[in-house]
Amino acid sequence: MNRLLYFIIVISMFIGCTETKSGSDFVQVDGNHFTLKGESYAFAGTNFWYGAYLGQPGEAGNRERLRAELDLMKAQGVTNLRILGSSEESEFGNTLAPVFIRQDGSYNEDLLVGLDYLLSEMSKRDMKAVIFLTNYWEWSGGMNILNGWYGEGLTVDPGEGDWVAFMNNSAQFYQNEEAQEAFREYIKSLVTRTNTVTERPYFNDPTIMSWQLANEPRPGSLEVSDEAIPVYIDWIDETAGFIKSLAPHQLVSSGSEGEVGSLLSMKLFVDAHRTPNIDYLTFHMWAKNWRWLDPSDMAGTYDQAVDSAKQYVEEHVSIADSLGKPIVMEEFGFPRDDEEFSPDSPTSYRDKYYKMVYDLVEKHPVLAGTNFWSWGGFGEAQHEDYWWKEGDPFTGDPPFEPQGLNSVFAGDASTLQIIKEHAKRIGALE
Repeated sequence: MNRLLYFIIVISMFIGCTETKSGSDFVQVDGNHFTLKGESYAFAGTNFWYGAYLGQPGEAGNRERLRAELDLMKAQGVTNLRILGSSEESEFGNTLAPVFIRQDGSYNEDLLVGLDYLLSEMSKRDMKAVIFLTNYWEWSGGMNILNGWYGEGLTVDPGEGDWVAFMNNSAQFYQNEEAQEAFREYIKSLVTRTNTVTERPYFNDPTIMSWQLANEPRPGSLEVSDEAIPVYIDWIDETAGFIKSLAPHQLVSSGSEGEVGSLLSMKLFVDAHRTPNIDYLTFHMWAKNWRWLDPSDMAGTYDQAVDSAKQYVEEHVSIADSLGKPIVMEEFGFPRDDEEFSPDSPTSYRDKYYKMVYDLVEKHPVLAGTNFWSWGGFGEAQHEDYWWKEGDPFTGDPPFEPQGLNSVFAGDASTLQIIKEHAKRIGALE
């Protein structure tokens, strides 16, 4: 009897997926571009990583704000949202709370319901989600924390300043067998979850465009051993394959920064993304973080930042062409003038930079989407020093950065207009 029941459930799930796919509601890959409902699909998007946090029930969430944020994004043509699907409890400073996964291994059902609610509201607005499943960096717990919870793993506090040790410890996660088992258990529970609002299994929800292995996975620091590189490549291939076995009609991506996240090696970037289990490429671009721009001298270094950005884009477009896969610039950001944090401060350099980036993207059909970092919307910093504290509203900047550093707020009319114009143009790309 149990076998028969299991068989019926599996067949029902398969039929549901097939019927949905036949309606072309899932984003698909055709050569080096996306398709949706039988037509070419390109998008203007943003990073809205905290969406599930707003979707939580009760006082912990803010569903009214969530609906208002989605309406405002939709009005600008922003229809693809990259969101956080996991966070881990951390003892270190400047990290998220609450979290999806507690140290005892239990899951936070309120946050999962928040994700349910977010996806249901996105579906109403014909938006697509990219859900990343862990983080190489510390602000949401991530690999460093998971490595420390299981086996003989350790954690390293990046707040103590040893970033080489922290980065290499995060990369130990890839070969920590117990951590990998727990990670896969969480992936399975999420991908096969039934949405409590829509009553649709996640794997059968075309609102989810892509499952993403992690935010900015790296093989380690530039000083990492040669032995770590094949471990990293295998982890991408095998984890992506595991996800595809659970959700064959949804796409899988890595979340890579591109060359900078690949030990400054385009060969490594290519080797890690040749696998058919990765459907499309991603890259990120950070002018200030990568020292293309000096925020204390924007006038003197802006042109240098533009030249570096153009070269970085062209290099990654060339790789996408060679692999025959679409590519998405899923993170790029720029500070306000003089790196001010207040929403009242000007955005003249940011506006110039956004327009330059969008012009570059629109030249290349293989560059099938953009997600700027990040959506601040109606969020507001609560303290004079602009740092986030537990219980504060989110602005789009993670807890380890000042609130307002890279956020695009609802009042940033000139920036929103540039985004809207880009959204109109990229939607017409073939």
